[in-house]
Amino acid sequence: MNYVDLPVSQTRRSFLRGAAMAGAGAAFAGLPFAALRSGTPGGADWPNLEKLARDYVGNGRVANIVGYLGLGDGDPAVVAEGRDTRGGSRLSDENSLYRIYSMTKPITGMAAMMLIGEGLLGLDQPLAEILPKFAHMQVQKQYDGSIGPENLEPAARPITIRHLLTHTAGLGYSIVQKGPIKQAYEEAGLTPGQFSRVPVPGYFRGVPAESLEIFADRLAEQPLVYQPGTQWSYSVALDLMGRVIEVVSGKAFDAFLKERIFEPCGMVSTWFRVPEGEAHRLTTNYAIVGGAALPIDPPAISVFLNEPAFPYGGSGLVSSPRDYDRFLKMLAG
Repeated sequence: MNYVDLPVSQTRRSFLRGAAMAGAGAAFAGLPFAALRSGTPGGADWPNLEKLARDYVGNGRVANIVGYLGLGDGDPAVVAEGRDTRGGSRLSDENSLYRIYSMTKPITGMAAMMLIGEGLLGLDQPLAEILPKFAHMQVQKQYDGSIGPENLEPAARPITIRHLLTHTAGLGYSIVQKGPIKQAYEEAGLTPGQFSRVPVPGYFRGVPAESLEIFADRLAEQPLVYQPGTQWSYSVALDLMGRVIEVVSGKAFDAFLKERIFEPCGMVSTWFRVPEGEAHRLTTNYAIVGGAALPIDPPAISVFLNEPAFPYGGSGLVSSPRDYDRFLKMLAG
């Protein structure tokens, strides 16, 4: 992705003994964990990572980088370079607010697994038992081909909750699909989250559906791009899971996340809508256009200061490095 404001969220997931990379973290992909660190286990020195962060910010490749690192239950170390907005006054730190986009998906997945653990939802339960409109799905014979009857066939098996959680349901994604089905998704408001008030060619076109319920109902009317359970394909499955969670729990999806995950984990800076009083911590989102980094979602007019059309379980959250570390520490525990 061409965003240069995203954090490097290094975390304390002891079972990996490594670094979880997000956004600008692609810069560090493939580097051995030990190569980023010196000193003894439990120490706070990360000179190699600090240099890498300085280099990336210094040469303008990213506006800022924040690494939030820990091993076991020790206090985390913070590596931070740059400012929340280029030319701005606030130095980026563990409390800077980032649009975490698809890192929303693991949070939605954990919410679903909590309901499974409580016996309210089944991993291999057919989706249609919860959302009946998904009972008789049609599937494209030719991937991204026509959506007319000549290119459709009945689904060979039902979509299950497992399929949604693993992107194997056969659902599409308007940021992935091409041709008629992409257009159909956009016209139906099956858009993958909010992005900017500024029109950016090629990004997230279409007016979103007015609610999760309407989103789910309209999605059920679209053909699948693969037979369920046969192919991994990045999709709106975790957005749809938000509606499943609403129906099964009897609570609004965003309220469920707040009550069951954010508050117990002490995630005090994670929202679908950034409160006005916290906008000063929101980083500027940039896109690379013609080789230049252009601000497309500045904090003062950010689209994330408004209520979204619905809570996007696949891409909608804003969070801080500190908060996301709290979530990942919960997973490790």
